[in-house]
Amino acid sequence: MDHIDRFLDVLWMERGVSDNTLMAYRSDLQKYALWLDKNDCEMTAAQEGHVRSYLSSMKGRSARTMARHLSSLRSLYGYLVREGIMKHDPGARVEAPRLGRQLPKFLTEAEVEALLNAPDTDNSLGLRDRAMLEVLYATGLRVSELVGLQSGQVNLRQGVVRVLGKGNKERLVPLGEESIEWLTRYQDSARKELLGKNISDALFPTRRGSAMSRQAFWYLIKRYAVVAGINKTISPHILRHAFATHLLNHGADLRVVQMLLGHSDISTTQIYTHIAQERLKNLHAEHHPRG
Repeated sequence: MDHIDRFLDVLWMERGVSDNTLMAYRSDLQKYALWLDKNDCEMTAAQEGHVRSYLSSMKGRSARTMARHLSSLRSLYGYLVREGIMKHDPGARVEAPRLGRQLPKFLTEAEVEALLNAPDTDNSLGLRDRAMLEVLYATGLRVSELVGLQSGQVNLRQGVVRVLGKGNKERLVPLGEESIEWLTRYQDSARKELLGKNISDALFPTRRGSAMSRQAFWYLIKRYAVVAGINKTISPHILRHAFATHLLNHGADLRVVQMLLGHSDISTTQIYTHIAQERLKNLHAEHHPRG
């Protein structure tokens, strides 16, 4: 496992990858290391056949999962080659499984409205949750960025939030009038009630005073989806997807959406143009007499 640990240290120090990405790499590479151990092979002695056999052992898993594992192996072996520990990457010539373009699920504007209205804002937890949902839809933040927000990152007077995204890249995102109003209400009362005697910089603390976890927010948003009567599979990023899709539907420039989302490559943002196109096709088929 020494090679894996050193590789992960390099990812963290030199590339500034997130904790979640590191955990994913560690999980994939540890599974590979265990498979090699069962097959009496050292990490640095692996050949192309070993990589192919390992991927074959994952039959039944999705093509996306297998492709991710292969990507993890190539990254590790690329590092070992650069360090002079190995002469070649045994996964370099192994083809990744073909992935169909999967469009992210998103909510309609009416569904978003229902979701935002789901929390009971007569109590402190409901007011916090409403403020979180409003900020998420107004800014398109990643869920990890949202739950990690600290009070000092929000400037209500200027109407912006300062976000530290992937690779420690900073961006300023406008909040919009509606989320500013709910944030103001939340900070004036509910946040102080939730903290009690606790001291915390977390913008959206739990009753214990700590920042909410991504998993906790996922359960929260699924619960509110049920309250709102939304019969769709809800993902943690559902409002991020809605944010981008609705902006493009209303004529926003793709480059602007890219900047707001914090995407380093515009090809990542272009997936949302396909969603908008699919929506137009469906509307045409539904309403045109010759659709």
